[in-house]
Amino acid sequence: MAPLPPKLGRWISRGVILGERTGSLWRDLPSGTGRGRRPPAGTVVRVDLDDTAARLGVPVEDVDRVHRLAGDQPSAPLPAKADAPAILDRLGVRPSDAAEIMAGWPDLDSPLWTPELRWLLDRSIALVRADLGGHDWLSPGPELPRERGPAWRHLYAYAYLALVDVVTAYHRDHGIADAVSWVTLADLGRNLAIDRRMHREGWPVMQSWLTLHARGGVYELGRLQHQRGGTAIGLHIPESGPMTPEAVAASLDEARVFFPRHFPDERYTAFSCGSWLLDPQLLEYLPEDSNIARFQRRFELEPYEEPEGPDADIEVLRFVFRTLTTPLDQLPRRTVLQRAIVDHLKAGRHWHWRRGRFPI
Repeated sequence: MAPLPPKLGRWISRGVILGERTGSLWRDLPSGTGRGRRPPAGTVVRVDLDDTAARLGVPVEDVDRVHRLAGDQPSAPLPAKADAPAILDRLGVRPSDAAEIMAGWPDLDSPLWTPELRWLLDRSIALVRADLGGHDWLSPGPELPRERGPAWRHLYAYAYLALVDVVTAYHRDHGIADAVSWVTLADLGRNLAIDRRMHREGWPVMQSWLTLHARGGVYELGRLQHQRGGTAIGLHIPESGPMTPEAVAASLDEARVFFPRHFPDERYTAFSCGSWLLDPQLLEYLPEDSNIARFQRRFELEPYEEPEGPDADIEVLRFVFRTLTTPLDQLPRRTVLQRAIVDHLKAGRHWHWRRGRFPI
């Protein structure tokens, strides 16, 4: 997109051909069109970023970021509404979450979908699609006030649905089996269920995490998820059962075959991980033969530095207890790990986010 004239300030000037579908939405934008009316075909529609941000209840900088990154890149259509229940099932979405998503479906005549929400959905899809094949952390858009209803709560889930065909085509181009595609993409259902358990506290991180799946940047191979990038395959541990040494070893072996086969131009020399699970302080509490202790022993840790990113104390609460706000005295103490986390924090100590790697 050419630079905007300075006099437009925070206005977005976009050529919009109405009466035709582009991507997933009719371009009925927040300002300049009048609500419920569309201008003649070929009209240039201008979007006031400040007004759009105010209506969305988010900082204007977040709206500006979406506009800049998405530019005029193409969006992608949502699946037909009649096909959506079956797709949601394949994506591991539980009935309660699927019902909400279907109830808030962005039909063209839905009163739930304001023009600014439609704009954000369209441009969020375009933003993520523009980085297809990318494997860095990417936010799809601003954190929304999700209590306003299903359209607000699940906007980025609708974006994910629109990108399913895009990313599965990318998988096929790389010879990746459908079984791997769908087990990987089913992390959507897992994260929606966790977010529900967390009383909607977890989604702001999840909406960015899931763009890795929608871009072909991460793959679930057995017990672990494996993220492309640099010279090391990044390891992630989903909530999917015991992390036994046997399950971990099998997943690593699968990755050793998977990446050279499907991404032969990428050269990986190590597995890496950044997590509170690698904090050696855990060994003060856990048995030497615990799954976490044995997982830790695989890694050579990097020197500890105060992280600029995740706060390990918060991440421990997120993953072990699925809460961010419950007082320590009210957290369960059923397992050795739960007792260790609580006792450590109540003693005024902190958990550390550690990074490590080991050769492939």
